Amino acid sequence: MKKILVLGCTGSIGTSTLNIVRSMPEDFSICGLTAHNNEKSLNFLSNEFSCDSVLTSKDGIEAIEALIQKTNPDIVVNGIAGAAGLLPSKITIECGKKLALANKETVVMAWPLIKELAFNKDVEIIPVDSEHSAIFSLINQVGRKNIKNVIITASGGPFRTFSRDELEKVTVEQALQHPTWNMKKKITIDSASLANKGLEVIEANRLFDFEAKDIQVVVHPQSLIHSMVRTNDGMLYAQISDPDMKHPIFNALTWPENKQSCMNEFDLFDQTMTFYRPRMNDFPMLSYAFEVAQRGKAYTIAYNAANEVAVSAFLEKKISFMAIPRIVRSTLDKDWNHMPSSFEDVFEIDKQARKYTEELI
Repeated sequence: MKKILVLGCTGSIGTSTLNIVRSMPEDFSICGLTAHNNEKSLNFLSNEFSCDSVLTSKDGIEAIEALIQKTNPDIVVNGIAGAAGLLPSKITIECGKKLALANKETVVMAWPLIKELAFNKDVEIIPVDSEHSAIFSLINQVGRKNIKNVIITASGGPFRTFSRDELEKVTVEQALQHPTWNMKKKITIDSASLANKGLEVIEANRLFDFEAKDIQVVVHPQSLIHSMVRTNDGMLYAQISDPDMKHPIFNALTWPENKQSCMNEFDLFDQTMTFYRPRMNDFPMLSYAFEVAQRGKAYTIAYNAANEVAVSAFLEKKISFMAIPRIVRSTLDKDWNHMPSSFEDVFEIDKQARKYTEELI
């Protein structure tokens, strides 16, 4: 039986992880739980899973190391959203624990440092995003040296068919109505602007060492194909499943085994799959992501920070939907050529980018 520590247990990733454990109690147990500030839910889950090792953010970041040492998990699931998830990833690796990683910022902000730390500590990092979980699995099936490029799918969000004029008039309420996935507010807005897909382009570039030119995004509204790889002979290989985050989480929890899961098998009959080119000009957050993935250095940090600030302002109805990419563009036009050499550098650059972006709003 594998012991699992869930960081961010009340979020979407944490909730899906706990649902897997509920369905497979003979395979998994919960040894530790953390939540931001939802103490009521945390106490309920603590009782349900007979787990007395719990934390909230008010306990401080240093308490996570003590929690890991106390519980000695087989794997840590990092489902914490935003930049707050970076240091927990670092601590998990320093403690020598396998990391199931859903936190995008760990990769986007600090991957060179995280990668070096994981190598030195001999720690496996298993991606949990559905797209990167798919790429991870496909690479291990066909071999990295045999892959020419990768294709990441995007649902297209709620505004896939909107004209540019319609996009300028988008409301917060409209942007929060995602057609496929049930997610938190920030990531739902990112999906609508294609910034979420942009972050995933940066992640694919860094996690799997693909150059930006070898990464393609295709709009696939049904979200049944999660990613594809094209091999050197021109053949396409795809991972297909229902749009349920329990699939990539289960794959991370069981890697490198291929176990029978608790989810329903995908039914090919009566399915429709369509594919479209992304409208880069109308959804520029995606094109900016390709740019910063290629430029590297601190540009990925600035992209993430500026987007977080702009999305927050949009949710507070201070700016329009299409002001998000305009503000991010202004931030990216600053000089971010500094290569961070420490985690302190990463957070300082993040702070500078946020400060500059806030001044634009």
